[in-house]
Amino acid sequence: MSFLDKIFGSSEKENNVVEFWNKIESEADLDEVIRKSFQKKVAIFKHSTRCFISKTVMRKFEKEVERSDKDVEYYYLDLLAHRDISNKIADQLGVEHQSPQLIVLENGTVVRSASHHSINLDLV
Repeated sequence: MSFLDKIFGSSEKENNVVEFWNKIESEADLDEVIRKSFQKKVAIFKHSTRCFISKTVMRKFEKEVERSDKDVEYYYLDLLAHRDISNKIADQLGVEHQSPQLIVLENGTVVRSASHHSINLDLV
C-alpha cells in the first residue's frame, strides 16, 4: 500500500467486509431490506471505499457492533459500485445522500440517520 493510499484510501475494492454485513448490490436487494424492516430493525451503512473518513468510521462502527448483542440486521452499500442504489435510497426513503451514512429502518420508515463521525451504535 502506498503512502497516499494510507492517507486517502486505496482505489481497490475492499474484500475484507466483516461477517455480519449483508451486501446491497441491486434494487431488488434494497426492496428486500425494506421488507425485512417490517420484521426487525435494519441498519444500512453507506460507505465510500475510497474515502479515508468513511473507512475510519466504518471500522469504529464494526467494532461497536461486534461487541453488541442488538437484534439488528446490518447492510452494507458500496457507494462507488452502486451509486444508483444510493440515489434510490435518497428518493424512496427521503434521506439526503451522505457518505459515510447510517440509516436505521423500522416498518419501512427511517427512524434515525447519521453521517460521518455522528455514526455510532446508539443510533441502532
